[in-house]
Amino acid sequence: MKKVFYSMILFMCFFSSSFAQEAVEKLAPPAGSAFVGDYYGENVSEALMSKAISVGELQKDLKATNKIESVAVRGEVTDVCPKRGCWISVKTDDGASFFVKMKDYAFFVPTAVKGKNVVLEGSVERKVTSVEELKHYAKDAKKTKAEIDAINAPKEEIRFLASGIKVVN
Repeated sequence: MKKVFYSMILFMCFFSSSFAQEAVEKLAPPAGSAFVGDYYGENVSEALMSKAISVGELQKDLKATNKIESVAVRGEVTDVCPKRGCWISVKTDDGASFFVKMKDYAFFVPTAVKGKNVVLEGSVERKVTSVEELKHYAKDAKKTKAEIDAINAPKEEIRFLASGIKVVN
């Protein structure tokens, strides 16, 4: 009887471990050189690219409203999440930058996109970002502990939710 009981236990352990799925977290951005024409997420159409506005125009439009749906914006990438490529920063006309997240984390970008000009497709809004979220992104960007600890107030900023990003000239 003991043999049957131990055999069943052994069988159940083997069976459960052989069909278990391991949650694998990707620990690096995707590989790639971000050449002109490469896109991430949905491909940004030529028609939409020709209608893309500058970052300056976007900032002007956001003074009149808090949110804009279905917009295409052309700008230069200044930073990329080194952990996964799950966010980027795009340079503004005043030398600062605005934050871009990928819609539903459905896609990521390689770090090679830093310094490249891109067209973003998606929605944008002015938003107040909490201290906790700012610290999270600072950790992702591998900021020093002192820089992270210096974040002590929420920040109003432009937040872009991209459904597609295409590298342009």
